[in-house]
Amino acid sequence: MAYAAISSLMYTLEQLFKPNQSFVCPCSTQQHVENLNQNLSALQDFLDNTTTKDIETLKVVEKRIRDVVYKAEDKVDSSLRSIILADSTESREGACKFFEEELVKVEKDVDSLRKEVTLVEFNKHGTKSAELATTPFSPDKKSTIVENTVVGMKDDFNIILDRLTTQKDELIVIPILGMGGIGKTTLARKVYDDSCIRSRFDKHAWVTISQEYNERQMLLEVVSSITTGGSQEMSNDELMEIVYRGLKGRRFLIVIDDIWSTEAWDQMQRIFPNDENKSRILLTTRLKCVADYVNCPDFPPHSKSFLSLEDSWNLFTEKLFKKDQCPPLLVEIGKHIVQQCQGLPLSIVVVAGLLGKMDLTHDNWKNIEENLSSFFGTVSERCQSILSLSYNYLPQYLKACFLYVGGFPEDREINVSRLIRLWISEQFVKARNNKRLEVVGEEYLQELIDRSLILTGKQRANGRMKTFKIHDLLRQLCLSETHTENVVHIMNGNVPMFLLEAIDDQRRVILLSKLEEKQVYPPMHSNGITSIARTFISMQYFQYDEFPEGVYSIFSAFKLLKVLDVFTVWYDFSSVIPELVHLRYVAARIEEGLSLDKLRNLQTLILLKNIGVNRPTKSEQPLDIWRMSELRHVDIDSPLYISNPLEAENPLFLNNLQNLYLYNSHFFEEIIKRTPNLKTLKFLDESEHPDWSAILDSLILLEELEKLVIQLERMNVNIFCGDILYCKIKKLSPNIKKLKLLGTHIPWEVVNLLAYLPNLEVIEGEYAFSGTDWKLDEDVVFCKLKYLLIGEADLERWELAAASDNFPMLEQLILYGFDKLEEIPESIGDIMTLKLIKIDDCSSSIENSAKRIQQEQQSLGNYELQLRITPKESATFGSSSS
Repeated sequence: MAYAAISSLMYTLEQLFKPNQSFVCPCSTQQHVENLNQNLSALQDFLDNTTTKDIETLKVVEKRIRDVVYKAEDKVDSSLRSIILADSTESREGACKFFEEELVKVEKDVDSLRKEVTLVEFNKHGTKSAELATTPFSPDKKSTIVENTVVGMKDDFNIILDRLTTQKDELIVIPILGMGGIGKTTLARKVYDDSCIRSRFDKHAWVTISQEYNERQMLLEVVSSITTGGSQEMSNDELMEIVYRGLKGRRFLIVIDDIWSTEAWDQMQRIFPNDENKSRILLTTRLKCVADYVNCPDFPPHSKSFLSLEDSWNLFTEKLFKKDQCPPLLVEIGKHIVQQCQGLPLSIVVVAGLLGKMDLTHDNWKNIEENLSSFFGTVSERCQSILSLSYNYLPQYLKACFLYVGGFPEDREINVSRLIRLWISEQFVKARNNKRLEVVGEEYLQELIDRSLILTGKQRANGRMKTFKIHDLLRQLCLSETHTENVVHIMNGNVPMFLLEAIDDQRRVILLSKLEEKQVYPPMHSNGITSIARTFISMQYFQYDEFPEGVYSIFSAFKLLKVLDVFTVWYDFSSVIPELVHLRYVAARIEEGLSLDKLRNLQTLILLKNIGVNRPTKSEQPLDIWRMSELRHVDIDSPLYISNPLEAENPLFLNNLQNLYLYNSHFFEEIIKRTPNLKTLKFLDESEHPDWSAILDSLILLEELEKLVIQLERMNVNIFCGDILYCKIKKLSPNIKKLKLLGTHIPWEVVNLLAYLPNLEVIEGEYAFSGTDWKLDEDVVFCKLKYLLIGEADLERWELAAASDNFPMLEQLILYGFDKLEEIPESIGDIMTLKLIKIDDCSSSIENSAKRIQQEQQSLGNYELQLRITPKESATFGSSSS
């Protein structure tokens, strides 16, 4: 990917002028670096500003740029590494001289490339219009694409509804059959989310299967849906027993989405009890043989058909215009565009997303119509062509971001924060309008959503996106394009040995499944020493003895890595990390102490010390991070800890650090003073008497803080009393939006002080609050609080002045583990914004008061307020079936 390759090299060169790296770049080389950077910037501007219909020629030019820049980066990174690792003045001087010689060569190559590119002539009558792709993103002009809009599915819905509600007692499996992208999942989701249907069942679970059936992943998904509590460490047999016993005797609805084999169904069906109580399983598949195999004789598989032209047009206009009408001038050509989609909903959504980013002109739509009409082949091929068209029209800065997503596992929700950190480390995210890179990364993600290229997943308590998904067909598009663009190389355990050898020419490698020792080989690049890989990510979890020694040995050849994400690998990387001097992102486990002194470019640092059977004991080890000016995210778990900055040599202020997780920190106050721009701070302390007054004094310094998490294992509640605390809480950052407290046992009168935080949107507390009475007077107003979660409190009486006055913006109230509370204040129901009351494991009096609140609201015509109750478990499970 040319654009991303340029960004990465430019970042490396820009770092040479930072004060903490001056020893790397002597003054004599600075002019060469500046000239090279200017030429690279010119090439990037060329890619940004090129508006051409000749996509094929543009791809040839991009490949030429990419190849030259990659070779230039190899020379720069290799020679810089020699300088950084030089162990004497003489060897460093020699390495610097060699670096300058290489830099001169690279400078000439890139200058020649720039001149070559400016002479390229594009065909003005190309088959694809890149002009349509360069429409700048505007927050005020977002696409109206909405996921899971159900158009033309009324009959489908009614058929499935009838089968779910049939009076037959036996467990019935209802398969939905159809090709990828035809709307099987959308229909199943519509049924699954329907309140009338959900109310008929005691337990609900949604399980997504992929071509490679993963029994453990399936079991974990079902367990997380029907029970609470951790289950990651359990064996598969234990998980099966939990599922069986959790469903036994209950009427359940299970959706099994996208199943590909009868063998997978044979393994799954044994965990679902048949108690003759009208339980149902809804199943989607692309394969008729699977649908025929699982269906009940009385109910043949339901085939999800293509949309009619009328329904296709309705779906298209609803996606693009919502409730507005299509302009008359565009109706005829629009219907012709929709007709080319041949009733495939995914195609219609993608085309609508593409058109939603353009001005509504006849010329724009005519270009799209001509492109679509040129595609032939099967419906699936047509869909892929439309998806490719959508990809080609992406702005340059989004292309690598989109293709990178394809490297993540199939049918897996992707964590937004992790992806954006990886994007930033890969230099995919460019500064925009003085915004933090994390904010720009979220904007990139939203742009991809608005273009219907990725789908929203789970949301955080404050409504922000926590995870996202990508449709199978779109992921296949990513894999197809990334093979051409050399963005990501996927390693699977079932890939033949000779294919794995291609890793030598890959910049980024992602390991998705387990490997066997025989599939491992030492990578040897053309120089016979170093692999050119810059990224290695393992998405597969490996226990102690599951990671082949041969795989571990190949890291000795990955000397130029910039991203190493192997947190899922239970192995010791302490000897590997210090040698990877170009690292920008590292997430790994270690067993020995290590020096990070030469890793000056680190942006994300996630380290955990392995402790367990046949592993080192829990000995504390300091890590010095105080020369890493680029750090943005730090998570170093105990017994590792950040060293005292006052004892470091020439410590820097880490002004770029956004997220910091501290575990039992020895130097809390000193660290906070050196990290003034934190947005997120997580603080865990196990000491018996932390100096809470000093901690608050430190927190007051964090004026940009938005999220604060405090977890205390031992706490003297009396420390929270007094006027001093009152004054300090009022001085905390006004930007705090989320506060999560665990084990703090704060008195309720102190909780009221949190109302002074003007932008507080989320409060989560577990064993966080102490006292029997919580009284809120009229002057206690949580003006922006949307989400309030309180768990395991000894509260008995809760008194509000008027709920709508104390919590005017509250949307969700979650209570769990309450045994003594008499009732929820009735006026809670008067909050106009309240959407959900959730009660888990609480006394019957609380459940009854919540029901009364909902009934009262319904009598007033408010049917929007939802109530979810998970009662205390009163019955014990019987013995499991053999």
